[in-house]
Amino acid sequence: MPAILELNNIEVVFNNVILVLKGLSLKVEQGAIVALLGSNGAGKSTTLKAISGLLPLEDGEITEGSINYREFSLAGMAPHKIVQKGIFQVMEGRRVFEDLTVEENLACGAYTRKDRPGIARDIEKCFTYFPVLKSRNNRLAGYLSGGEQQMLAIGRAMLAQPKLMMLDEPSMGLAPMLVEEIFDILQQINRKEGMTILLVEQNAQLALDISNYGYIMENGKVVLDGPVELLLKDKDVQEFYLGVGHSEEKASYRDVKHYKRRKRWLS
Repeated sequence: MPAILELNNIEVVFNNVILVLKGLSLKVEQGAIVALLGSNGAGKSTTLKAISGLLPLEDGEITEGSINYREFSLAGMAPHKIVQKGIFQVMEGRRVFEDLTVEENLACGAYTRKDRPGIARDIEKCFTYFPVLKSRNNRLAGYLSGGEQQMLAIGRAMLAQPKLMMLDEPSMGLAPMLVEEIFDILQQINRKEGMTILLVEQNAQLALDISNYGYIMENGKVVLDGPVELLLKDKDVQEFYLGVGHSEEKASYRDVKHYKRRKRWLS
Protein backbone atom coordinates (compact mmCIF):
# COMPACT_ATOMS: atom_id res chain seq x y z
CA MET A 1 0.00 0.00 0.00
CA PRO A 2 1.22 3.56 -0.69
CA ALA A 3 2.21 5.82 2.20
CA ILE A 4 -0.36 8.42 3.21
CA LEU A 5 2.10 10.10 5.59
CA GLU A 6 5.89 10.20 5.65
CA LEU A 7 8.24 11.91 8.09
CA ASN A 8 11.86 12.22 7.00
CA ASN A 9 14.65 13.06 9.49
CA ILE A 10 12.53 15.39 11.59
CA GLU A 11 14.18 17.53 14.25
CA VAL A 12 12.03 19.54 16.66
CA VAL A 13 13.32 22.21 19.02
CA PHE A 14 11.40 23.97 21.81
CA ASN A 15 12.23 27.48 22.98
CA ASN A 16 15.17 27.55 20.54
CA VAL A 17 17.11 25.35 22.96
CA ILE A 18 15.57 21.97 23.77
CA LEU A 19 16.02 19.32 21.08
CA VAL A 20 13.14 16.84 21.45
CA LEU A 21 12.98 14.94 18.15
CA LYS A 22 16.35 13.91 16.71
CA GLY A 23 16.23 12.74 13.10
CA LEU A 24 12.90 10.94 13.42
CA SER A 25 11.58 9.12 10.36
CA LEU A 26 8.42 7.06 9.99
CA LYS A 27 5.85 6.09 7.40
CA VAL A 28 2.12 5.41 7.68
CA GLU A 29 0.57 3.35 4.92
CA GLN A 30 -2.91 4.04 3.55
CA GLY A 31 -5.60 2.13 5.46
CA ALA A 32 -3.28 0.87 8.21
CA ILE A 33 -3.35 1.20 11.97
CA VAL A 34 0.14 2.19 13.09
CA ALA A 35 1.19 2.19 16.75
CA LEU A 36 3.74 4.68 18.05
CA LEU A 37 5.06 3.41 21.38
CA GLY A 38 7.65 4.51 23.89
CA SER A 39 8.23 5.58 27.47
CA ASN A 40 7.14 8.94 28.87
CA GLY A 41 9.20 11.74 27.36
CA ALA A 42 10.22 9.74 24.30
CA GLY A 43 8.69 12.34 21.96
CA LYS A 44 5.50 10.60 20.87
CA SER A 45 3.09 13.49 21.53
CA THR A 46 5.58 15.93 20.03
CA THR A 47 5.57 13.83 16.85
CA LEU A 48 1.78 14.13 16.56
CA LYS A 49 1.89 17.88 17.21
CA ALA A 50 4.55 18.28 14.52
CA ILE A 51 2.22 16.59 12.04
CA SER A 52 -0.82 18.61 13.19
CA GLY A 53 0.96 21.97 12.99
CA LEU A 54 0.50 22.61 16.72
CA LEU A 55 4.15 23.10 17.69
CA PRO A 56 4.16 26.92 17.39
CA LEU A 57 1.50 27.08 20.10
CA GLU A 58 4.08 25.65 22.52
CA ASP A 59 7.12 27.58 21.24
CA GLY A 60 8.27 24.57 19.23
CA GLU A 61 9.42 24.37 15.63
CA ILE A 62 10.62 21.87 13.07
CA THR A 63 14.22 22.79 12.34
CA GLU A 64 15.16 19.93 10.02
CA GLY A 65 13.46 17.34 7.84
CA SER A 66 10.13 17.14 6.05
CA ILE A 67 6.56 15.95 6.63
CA ASN A 68 4.67 14.87 3.54
CA TYR A 69 1.00 13.94 3.44
CA ARG A 70 -0.07 12.36 0.17
CA GLU A 71 3.06 13.89 -1.35
CA PHE A 72 2.07 17.39 -0.18
CA SER A 73 4.44 19.12 2.24
CA LEU A 74 2.86 20.19 5.54
CA ALA A 75 5.71 22.62 6.26
CA GLY A 76 4.40 25.89 7.71
CA MET A 77 0.77 24.91 7.19
CA ALA A 78 -1.78 26.22 9.71
CA PRO A 79 -3.56 23.58 11.85
CA HIS A 80 -7.01 24.22 10.32
CA LYS A 81 -5.55 23.81 6.83
CA ILE A 82 -4.06 20.49 7.88
CA VAL A 83 -7.50 19.40 9.09
CA GLN A 84 -8.93 20.41 5.71
CA LYS A 85 -6.26 18.27 4.04
CA GLY A 86 -7.58 15.25 5.92
CA ILE A 87 -5.64 14.92 9.20
CA PHE A 88 -7.33 15.19 12.60
CA GLN A 89 -5.69 14.69 16.00
CA VAL A 90 -7.61 13.47 19.06
CA MET A 91 -5.66 15.14 21.83
CA GLU A 92 -4.52 13.54 25.06
CA GLY A 93 -7.02 14.14 27.85
CA ARG A 94 -10.03 14.25 25.47
CA ARG A 95 -10.53 18.07 25.70
CA VAL A 96 -14.22 18.18 24.91
CA PHE A 97 -16.13 21.45 25.17
CA GLU A 98 -17.70 20.89 28.57
CA ASP A 99 -20.33 23.65 28.27
CA LEU A 100 -21.63 22.37 24.92
CA THR A 101 -23.94 19.43 24.38
CA VAL A 102 -22.85 16.17 22.81
CA GLU A 103 -24.37 17.13 19.45
CA GLU A 104 -22.80 20.59 19.57
CA ASN A 105 -19.40 19.03 20.28
CA LEU A 106 -19.80 16.71 17.31
CA ALA A 107 -20.79 19.63 15.07
CA CYS A 108 -17.60 21.46 16.12
CA GLY A 109 -15.62 18.69 14.45
CA ALA A 110 -17.17 19.70 11.13
CA TYR A 111 -16.19 23.36 11.31
CA THR A 112 -13.96 23.14 8.22
CA ARG A 113 -16.65 21.42 6.14
CA LYS A 114 -18.90 23.16 3.63
CA ASP A 115 -21.35 20.32 2.96
CA ARG A 116 -23.78 21.26 5.73
CA PRO A 117 -26.48 18.72 4.74
CA GLY A 118 -23.93 15.93 5.21
CA ILE A 119 -23.13 16.89 8.79
CA ALA A 120 -26.43 15.62 10.22
CA ARG A 121 -25.95 12.36 8.30
CA ASP A 122 -22.46 11.90 9.73
CA ILE A 123 -23.63 12.65 13.27
CA GLU A 124 -26.08 9.78 12.90
CA LYS A 125 -23.29 7.58 11.54
CA CYS A 126 -21.22 8.48 14.60
CA PHE A 127 -24.10 7.31 16.80
CA THR A 128 -24.00 3.90 15.13
CA TYR A 129 -20.44 3.48 16.44
CA PHE A 130 -21.15 5.11 19.80
CA PRO A 131 -24.82 4.46 20.63
CA VAL A 132 -24.35 5.71 24.20
CA LEU A 133 -23.72 9.19 22.78
CA LYS A 134 -27.13 9.19 21.11
CA SER A 135 -28.79 8.67 24.48
CA ARG A 136 -26.70 11.59 25.83
CA ASN A 137 -27.30 13.77 22.77
CA ASN A 138 -28.60 16.84 24.62
CA ARG A 139 -26.45 16.45 27.74
CA LEU A 140 -23.59 18.82 28.42
CA ALA A 141 -20.27 17.14 27.68
CA GLY A 142 -18.90 18.11 31.08
CA TYR A 143 -21.36 15.71 32.72
CA LEU A 144 -20.28 12.69 30.68
CA SER A 145 -18.09 9.96 32.14
CA GLY A 146 -14.44 9.78 31.11
CA GLY A 147 -15.17 6.96 28.69
CA GLU A 148 -18.10 8.81 27.13
CA GLN A 149 -15.94 11.90 26.72
CA GLN A 150 -13.30 9.81 24.93
CA MET A 151 -15.98 8.42 22.61
CA LEU A 152 -17.17 11.98 22.00
CA ALA A 153 -13.64 13.14 21.17
CA ILE A 154 -13.29 10.33 18.61
CA GLY A 155 -16.75 11.04 17.21
CA ARG A 156 -15.90 14.73 16.87
CA ALA A 157 -12.81 13.73 14.90
CA MET A 158 -14.95 11.59 12.59
CA LEU A 159 -17.13 14.61 11.77
CA ALA A 160 -14.09 16.24 10.16
CA GLN A 161 -14.05 13.34 7.65
CA PRO A 162 -10.32 12.72 8.08
CA LYS A 163 -8.37 10.28 5.98
CA LEU A 164 -5.83 10.04 8.83
CA MET A 165 -6.92 10.08 12.48
CA MET A 166 -4.21 10.46 15.12
CA LEU A 167 -4.96 9.53 18.73
CA ASP A 168 -2.84 10.48 21.72
CA GLU A 169 -3.24 8.10 24.69
CA PRO A 170 -6.94 7.25 24.21
CA SER A 171 -6.85 4.73 27.09
CA MET A 172 -5.62 7.21 29.70
CA GLY A 173 -7.67 7.13 32.90
CA LEU A 174 -10.24 4.64 31.61
CA ALA A 175 -11.33 1.28 33.01
CA PRO A 176 -9.85 -1.73 31.15
CA MET A 177 -13.22 -3.00 29.86
CA LEU A 178 -14.07 0.42 28.47
CA VAL A 179 -10.65 0.70 26.84
CA GLU A 180 -11.17 -2.62 25.06
CA GLU A 181 -14.56 -1.43 23.80
CA ILE A 182 -13.11 1.80 22.43
CA PHE A 183 -10.21 0.01 20.75
CA ASP A 184 -12.64 -2.45 19.18
CA ILE A 185 -14.61 0.49 17.78
CA LEU A 186 -11.40 2.00 16.39
CA GLN A 187 -10.82 -1.23 14.51
CA GLN A 188 -14.35 -1.06 13.11
CA ILE A 189 -13.85 2.54 12.00
CA ASN A 190 -10.59 1.58 10.32
CA ARG A 191 -12.16 -1.39 8.55
CA LYS A 192 -15.55 0.06 7.58
CA GLU A 193 -14.57 3.66 6.84
CA GLY A 194 -11.12 2.91 5.43
CA MET A 195 -9.68 5.44 7.87
CA THR A 196 -5.94 5.33 8.51
CA ILE A 197 -5.02 5.55 12.22
CA LEU A 198 -1.79 6.62 13.91
CA LEU A 199 -2.02 5.61 17.55
CA VAL A 200 0.13 6.82 20.46
CA GLU A 201 -0.53 4.58 23.43
CA GLN A 202 1.08 3.54 26.72
CA ASN A 203 -0.73 0.19 26.72
CA ALA A 204 1.64 -1.47 24.28
CA GLN A 205 -0.09 -4.84 24.26
CA LEU A 206 -3.48 -3.37 23.40
CA ALA A 207 -2.03 -1.03 20.78
CA LEU A 208 -0.12 -3.81 19.05
CA ASP A 209 -3.17 -6.09 19.18
CA ILE A 210 -5.10 -3.79 16.83
CA SER A 211 -2.22 -2.44 14.73
CA ASN A 212 -0.58 -3.57 11.51
CA TYR A 213 2.77 -1.90 12.09
CA GLY A 214 4.59 -0.38 15.04
CA TYR A 215 7.34 2.10 15.85
CA ILE A 216 9.10 2.28 19.20
CA MET A 217 10.69 5.56 20.27
CA GLU A 218 13.33 6.38 22.85
CA ASN A 219 14.86 9.82 23.46
CA GLY A 220 13.36 11.41 20.36
CA LYS A 221 14.35 8.66 17.94
CA VAL A 222 12.82 5.53 16.46
CA VAL A 223 14.82 2.62 17.86
CA LEU A 224 12.78 -0.25 16.41
CA ASP A 225 9.99 -0.68 13.89
CA GLY A 226 8.32 -3.47 11.99
CA PRO A 227 5.12 -5.46 11.44
CA VAL A 228 3.42 -6.17 14.76
CA GLU A 229 3.84 -9.93 14.44
CA LEU A 230 7.63 -9.41 14.49
CA LEU A 231 7.56 -6.84 17.29
CA LEU A 232 5.51 -9.17 19.48
CA LYS A 233 8.23 -11.82 19.10
CA ASP A 234 11.09 -9.45 19.89
CA LYS A 235 12.59 -10.23 23.30
CA ASP A 236 13.29 -6.58 24.15
CA VAL A 237 9.74 -5.55 23.29
CA GLN A 238 8.37 -8.40 25.35
CA GLU A 239 10.52 -7.56 28.36
CA PHE A 240 10.38 -3.78 28.42
CA TYR A 241 6.94 -3.08 26.97
CA LEU A 242 4.83 -6.20 27.44
CA GLY A 243 6.17 -7.24 30.84
CA VAL A 244 7.19 -10.71 29.71
CA GLY A 245 10.44 -11.92 31.27
CA HIS A 246 12.82 -14.44 29.69
CA SER A 247 14.47 -15.72 32.81
CA GLU A 248 13.51 -16.55 36.34
CA GLU A 249 15.54 -13.63 37.63
CA LYS A 250 14.09 -10.17 37.38
CA ALA A 251 15.98 -7.68 35.21
CA SER A 252 18.28 -5.57 37.35
CA TYR A 253 18.47 -1.79 37.24
CA ARG A 254 21.95 -2.17 35.78
CA ASP A 255 20.48 -4.20 32.90
CA VAL A 256 17.83 -1.56 32.32
CA LYS A 257 20.50 1.13 32.14
CA HIS A 258 22.37 -1.00 29.60
CA TYR A 259 19.19 -1.34 27.55
CA LYS A 260 18.71 2.42 27.50
CA ARG A 261 22.27 2.99 26.30
CA ARG A 262 21.80 0.88 23.21
CA LYS A 263 21.54 2.88 19.99
CA ARG A 264 19.37 0.31 18.28
CA TRP A 265 17.92 -2.98 19.43
CA LEU A 266 18.58 -4.90 16.27
CA SER A 267 21.52 -4.72 13.91
